[in-house]
Amino acid sequence: MSRIGKKPINIPAGVTVDVSAHNTVTVKGPKGTLTQEVNPDITVVVEGNQVVLSRPTEQKRHKSFHGLYRALINNMVIGVAEGYKKELELVGVGYKASVQGQVLELSLGYSHNIFLALPDVIAVKAETAKGKNPIITLEGIDKELVGQVAAKIRSLRKVEPYKGKGVRFVGEVVRRKAGKTAGKK
Repeated sequence: MSRIGKKPINIPAGVTVDVSAHNTVTVKGPKGTLTQEVNPDITVVVEGNQVVLSRPTEQKRHKSFHGLYRALINNMVIGVAEGYKKELELVGVGYKASVQGQVLELSLGYSHNIFLALPDVIAVKAETAKGKNPIITLEGIDKELVGQVAAKIRSLRKVEPYKGKGVRFVGEVVRRKAGKTAGKK
């Protein structure tokens, strides 16, 4: 992680990065504002249009914090500038998704529909084209939160390896298994 920590973070136009006295980093951009507490051992400095992080020693924990906080701040800068997007695909007969406000309603082959309340900072869309699998699109500025919500939706019906049914990310490759052979001779 130490090599990642040493790379400076470029700040795009329209994004501002502020470091408070308590080592709290605030990133503001066209899409919103994010904050992150940084370990007091790691020093965060804004130099021109770059953010540089440094560590006090070569201890293993300092090296890991160095890379961790560099990656978190970089994700925040990208999030407020461009945002993050995850797409999930529902594969299975009768699998449906619909959105009412911030509530996602899923029909995944269970005896009941699943209602999932989503955070306000995440925009969700569910679209169904004729002859194609329904697709759920999640968008937001916080990479961790978008990924966490996508993982929660995926965990409601994991992809099974025999027929490939379930909730998967768009473009995800599922390893398929051969079924039982038809009797022994």
